[in-house]
Amino acid sequence: MTTRREYIKKTTAVSVALAVGGILPGFNTRSYGRIVGSNERIRLSVVGVNSRGYALSQNFAKLEACEVVHICDVDTRAIEKCCSNVEKITGQKPTGFKDFRKSLEIKDIDAVAIATPDHWHAPAALLAMKAGKHVYLEKPCSYAPAEGEMLVQGAAKYKRVIQMGNQRRSWPNVVQGIKELKDGVIGRVYFAKGWYANNRTSIGIGKEAPVPEWLDWDLWQGPAPRMAFRDNYIHYNWHWFWQWGTGEALNNGTHMVDLIRWGLGVEYPTIVNSTGGRYRYQDDWQTPDTQVISMEFNNNSALTWEGRSCNPHRIEGTSVGVIFYGEKGTMVMQGGNDYSIFGLDNKMIKNVKSDVEIDTSNLMNPGEKLDALHLQNFFDGIKKGEELHSGIVGGHQSTLLMQLGNISQRVGHSLKIDPLNGHILNDQAAMNYWAREYQKGWEMTL
Repeated sequence: MTTRREYIKKTTAVSVALAVGGILPGFNTRSYGRIVGSNERIRLSVVGVNSRGYALSQNFAKLEACEVVHICDVDTRAIEKCCSNVEKITGQKPTGFKDFRKSLEIKDIDAVAIATPDHWHAPAALLAMKAGKHVYLEKPCSYAPAEGEMLVQGAAKYKRVIQMGNQRRSWPNVVQGIKELKDGVIGRVYFAKGWYANNRTSIGIGKEAPVPEWLDWDLWQGPAPRMAFRDNYIHYNWHWFWQWGTGEALNNGTHMVDLIRWGLGVEYPTIVNSTGGRYRYQDDWQTPDTQVISMEFNNNSALTWEGRSCNPHRIEGTSVGVIFYGEKGTMVMQGGNDYSIFGLDNKMIKNVKSDVEIDTSNLMNPGEKLDALHLQNFFDGIKKGEELHSGIVGGHQSTLLMQLGNISQRVGHSLKIDPLNGHILNDQAAMNYWAREYQKGWEMTL
């Protein structure tokens, strides 16, 4: 007798031709789910639902190709809020777990969506694969380079599908723009820059405080070495502490540098350099609030990424975006599902706009309708073996570029990189950051 899980693995659904113009105007994620769904829905567990995970659970719940059955978080308030929201959408209330490992023990869970703090991303994904689950993993795919390499190895060993949440890889006009680059619309592309700008306020000087009754602080820390709870860590400020976060470079920079890497057709750099620091305020914030990361590649191309967490002045009229410079012109992508092409005389040649508004100021869910395309690609990778738009190999490569930038920042000098595998060459001080220290008993193992 064929089990439901075997059916999920073996099913080859009839391919559906998706006319992009027919989907995006008045796009409805539930109707889209009906178009591409199949007889068997993927049963999903969502882990980490305070911010991005809350939005993800909502997006997944609106797609009929899957069923959100578990909600997991170390914050009991977040569990209840998220479960109630999914119930409003689907009519069925998921089961809540404080410890996501309990969810992994249940055999008929097919996949896990992970939107925890960065230090949990790779360990949670590896545990999920070991338990036989496919993984949708928010960026960055790992906290440290060694973890990303382990995820690549783990996906091959356990034969699981991992999609990283670089959603723009599935946005139709972005895909079209990159294709035009590859086809030579601006000639050979030799330089690109990306940016992110915001006006984040000070996080102040934290004080040790009792752990709130709704929070499992020990499980929140998980694989990271233990620290006393302070009142300015939870729930978003952890991004700016090296113990758990990776700064703006991987928080937002990963998205833009992934597009740049895609457009330039590169994998690993030869040289990486970062400058910047915590300039705006004097507080507990440890990662740079102002940072410029530069890289060179062995195909005679280069990139820069500029992050400004505390000054919101826009570039090209947007707070986030990418510019490609080529021998015959320039392409600008303003962070949404759009792009413009200019000639060397700076006159606009083409302007492709999106029918779907992207709210780049929305930290939780800036592109919900378009993101459904990325989620569906994840499902099709599981059920039909289709190529992922942001699989773990490419996800690791894009994550690694920004990790190398942070390592350069922390050691205070440029890094020489092996362009064949992204490894740091002849620099022990930098290699000290290649892997992280784990809390005893929480080490990642294949």
